[in-house]
Amino acid sequence: MGVRLLIIATAVLALASSFAEASDPSPLQDFCVAVNDSKAAVFVNGKICKNPMEVDANDFLFRGLNKPGNTSNPLGSAVSPVNVNNLPGLNTLGISLARIDFEPYGLNPPHTHPRATEVLTVLEGTLYVGFVLSNPAPGMKNKLFTKVLNAGDVFVFPEGLIHFQFNIGHSKAIAFAGLSSQNPGVITIANAVFGSDPPISPNVLTKAFQVDKNVINYLQSQFWYNNNN
Repeated sequence: MGVRLLIIATAVLALASSFAEASDPSPLQDFCVAVNDSKAAVFVNGKICKNPMEVDANDFLFRGLNKPGNTSNPLGSAVSPVNVNNLPGLNTLGISLARIDFEPYGLNPPHTHPRATEVLTVLEGTLYVGFVLSNPAPGMKNKLFTKVLNAGDVFVFPEGLIHFQFNIGHSKAIAFAGLSSQNPGVITIANAVFGSDPPISPNVLTKAFQVDKNVINYLQSQFWYNNNN
């Protein structure tokens, strides 16, 4: 299993790197290992660089994607990201990775990555995946593209579009995703709309969703789970 995970992860990263230039800017040096300093006085588009003389191999290493994420939540899924926040050597390289674990009928709910295209490879199980197009023509609805993926299948979610993955099998599923940004970001639609802090005005959501205000009040009173480990 460990060798298979390594092969899949490497392949996904290689695929993602082919379109990385469409998102994060290209580096102007060999590397720019991120300094994890929230109090840094310099603000840049990314993170400031560590002194190259202090960089070592550990700055380019992350361990642990051989271990499944904690799927004991109502969604039945867990996303284990590897980005610039836990792998400083990714800074300026325009790429990141995630492992996604699913319980039977587990869901990675509709979400977007505002700064990255995602290429997904299924390692185990059967996933129903899809994304929704933006800017429908007048009088038309947003078009949905869906596919059922099995082990070894690859699917691409274009940058910024709402997408999802749902385990339709009777056993657990594992997938790896490569993303064309060192820090792709994630906006889970339901969490953002109904679980924002402070809450969006119920008057806004009632009109937007064309439902009774009691429905909105109920949805805003729920606890919206985050499946990112």
